[in-house]
Amino acid sequence: MASSGTKARRFRHGAKRRPATADLQTAQASIDDAKAQIRDAQFDLDHCRVTAPFTGRIGTHLVSVGNLIAGSRYATSPTTLLATLVSLDPIYFDFDMSESDFLTFSRDRARQKGILADKVELALSDETKFTRRGTLDFVDNVLDRSSGTIHARATVPNPELFLTPGEFARVRLVLGAAVPTLLVPDAAVLPDQSEHLVMTVSADGTVAPKQVEIGDLRDGLRVIRSGLTPNVQVIIDGIPYAKPGSKVASQERAIRYAAAQGNN
Repeated sequence: MASSGTKARRFRHGAKRRPATADLQTAQASIDDAKAQIRDAQFDLDHCRVTAPFTGRIGTHLVSVGNLIAGSRYATSPTTLLATLVSLDPIYFDFDMSESDFLTFSRDRARQKGILADKVELALSDETKFTRRGTLDFVDNVLDRSSGTIHARATVPNPELFLTPGEFARVRLVLGAAVPTLLVPDAAVLPDQSEHLVMTVSADGTVAPKQVEIGDLRDGLRVIRSGLTPNVQVIIDGIPYAKPGSKVASQERAIRYAAAQGNN
């Protein structure tokens, strides 16, 4: 019989106690979380020394020793930029082709048998000759409707580290092996309705017009696709005074690229 002042209690039917295994699992989860935080802290400590992921040139440092920086591997907070590193060898050259140039490039490349055209030639803004070589390794899959251009990229060797990101250059696509081509000054080609003529001098000094098929313009010189042979003398100076059938005394002159003459 219970003593005075105390009451006997019984567990009511259906009451349950918390299993001991649940408390153990909660404690184990807390331990695992603490271990994960330790591993994260150790990872951050191991990566306090930043090494370059590739060979290149580094810009000015944006923070100094002792500065407070911030970073987040999960992009949940702003990250402090330490410095900028650029790759120089090789270097990418990005450019855009107009729709007409892209069509010409695609048609010429489709006519080639074997490896597709992938060579480019470059000239910097102060250079007149395309002496640098690169490899075309990317052409986008859609034209930009707003500009009517398509983006492309070439990889250019830069062992002397002379090329610098952000520079401008002119690019020329190489669609085939070099072949001999007849060139005359563009001023020597005369329009004749839908055709083109050049004034020539025969062996006896007689002026005779010849119909020609012209190509593109290269540094002031016009490509002649047909109508002339290498041994034909073409009048390149004094054209207004050269009348068909008249006799002239010709003198030989060298033809040079306008770029090599300072664009004169």
